[in-house]
Amino acid sequence: MKLGIKEIEKIIPHRHPFLLIDYIEELEPGVRAVGYKCVSFREDFFNGHFPQEPVMPGVLTIEALAQVGAVAILSLEENKGKTAYFGGINKCKFREKVVPGDKIRLETKIIKSKGPIGVGEAIATVDGKVVVKAELTFAVS
Repeated sequence: MKLGIKEIEKIIPHRHPFLLIDYIEELEPGVRAVGYKCVSFREDFFNGHFPQEPVMPGVLTIEALAQVGAVAILSLEENKGKTAYFGGINKCKFREKVVPGDKIRLETKIIKSKGPIGVGEAIATVDGKVVVKAELTFAVS
């Protein structure tokens, strides 16, 4: 199931310039989602991070992974219209830089869920190489 921006905006509340996923390629509601972010030199954050060597801030890659996870969890019928909030970031490792021209594959699998609280295993890759890996805790409200 492929979702474009309009479909994504029906599921999560994020909007430009903070919507950090361009499309969802795979979706299993409540289980996992795979999305992509095509990184352009025109991203606002490159003006200051860093002008001499543009690098996407790692925390924004984590946010993009969280948004993909939010699509997965908020696609469940009982969560429609709700928001997924960060509860924590654990076991986070930044392994490679993300730069203009990169296409980031963002995969988040829901590995634990009890009531409104859950944990997603999140992995971002560029050209098959892991750039970020983390466990993201969320709360649905």
